[in-house]
Amino acid sequence: MAQSHITSDAGSGPLIVVGMWRSGTSLLYTLLNQHPQIALLYEGDLPLLRALFSRKGSNRDWLARWEFWNSPLSRHRIPIDKIPATVPDLPTGAIAVWKEYGAGHAVTGEKSPNYFDSLQILAREFHGARFIVIWRDLGDICRSIVRASKGSSFFSKPGIAHRAIIGYHKLKLECDALERRQVPLHQIHYEEMVRDSTRVMTEVCEFLGIPFDPRMCSLEGSDRSAIYEGAHHEQVKRENIRSSAQCKEVLSPRLKRKIGSYVFYWKRKYNNAWPRYPKSEQQVFESPSATERLLDNLLFRGLRILDGFTAFVYCYAPIGWLHRYRTFKNRRYRNAETDSEQPGLAQSTSNTKSLRPVAAPELK
Repeated sequence: MAQSHITSDAGSGPLIVVGMWRSGTSLLYTLLNQHPQIALLYEGDLPLLRALFSRKGSNRDWLARWEFWNSPLSRHRIPIDKIPATVPDLPTGAIAVWKEYGAGHAVTGEKSPNYFDSLQILAREFHGARFIVIWRDLGDICRSIVRASKGSSFFSKPGIAHRAIIGYHKLKLECDALERRQVPLHQIHYEEMVRDSTRVMTEVCEFLGIPFDPRMCSLEGSDRSAIYEGAHHEQVKRENIRSSAQCKEVLSPRLKRKIGSYVFYWKRKYNNAWPRYPKSEQQVFESPSATERLLDNLLFRGLRILDGFTAFVYCYAPIGWLHRYRTFKNRRYRNAETDSEQPGLAQSTSNTKSLRPVAAPELK
C-alpha cells in the first residue's frame, strides 16, 4: 500500500519528488507533468549549492553559477531576468524559480534523486512541502546504473553503486523521520507504476488533492525537453510506459552478493515489510556483519563528503577555471570515444560521458 501522511498545512508548500538514481524518478516526473495543474522542475538541484547562500543572503552571482552547474534555467526556458538577482535565502530563490516555471499551476516544485539523504533538511527549509518518494528493486537500480555507466561519467564514477546501496537505506530513514513528524509523504513503487499506472497515479492525485487526469498514464505528447540527452534516458523518451526489457546479468558476483545481503538484512530488520521488492530471492544470502556495515557506512560518508566538496567548488572556484576543467573533461571524453570505436579496443566506462546540448556538471 502507498503511504500518505497529511498535516494541517498540506498543500501550502512545494512538491518534491525523490527516489534513488535509476529508480524511475524521470518517468514519474514526466507523468506528473502531464497533469494540467502540475509543473515540476527536472533536477534543478539548487539545494545542493547551499554555499551560495549565507545569513546575509545570496551571492551576487548565484544565478550564473547555478546555471553553470546544470543549466536549470535554460533547460526550462526560464528567462534569467524573471528571477531576482539577489534573494535572502535558498528557499526564497528556489521557490521563485519553481513559481516562475509553474505560473498558473496549482502544484509546483521539483524532482531530483539527489535529495535522497536530505528530506528532513528540505522539510525544514520549505514550509508545508509535500514529498513523493518512488522505490524500486535495489538490484534493478544497480543493474540500471551499470548499464548507464557506458555513456555517462556520472554513473561511471567510482563508488556510485556503493552510494546507491547504502543510500537506499538512508532514504528509508529519511522517510521514517518525515512520517514521525507527520510531514506530507506519499510512497509509490516503480514496479506498480509500470504495471498499473491508473491506480498509482489516481492515488498520487488523491494525495495532492487534485482530480485525476488520464493523461498521467501516458507519455504521449509529454514535454521532456528538460531531461538530459543520453541512452540512459531512452525509456522515458518513448511514447508508452513499459518496464525495462530483460537483459543479461551485468552485476558482478561481488556486487550482487552485497545487494542480496543487505536486502536480506533489511527484510529481517523490518519484518519483511521493507523493501517490498524483490518479493523473494532465489539465492540465500547472509546478512552483512556489523563490521562490514560500519565500514560501508564510513565509505558512504566519505563519498558524500566528496560530493559536497564538488558542489562547494562550483560555488566558489573562479568560473574561468571551471570552464577550462569542463573543456578538458569533454576533450578527454571525445578521445576516449574515438579509441573505443577502433577495433580491438574496449570501450572506456570510467571517463565517458554523452556530449549533450545541456550537460550535467563535469565535476559531479
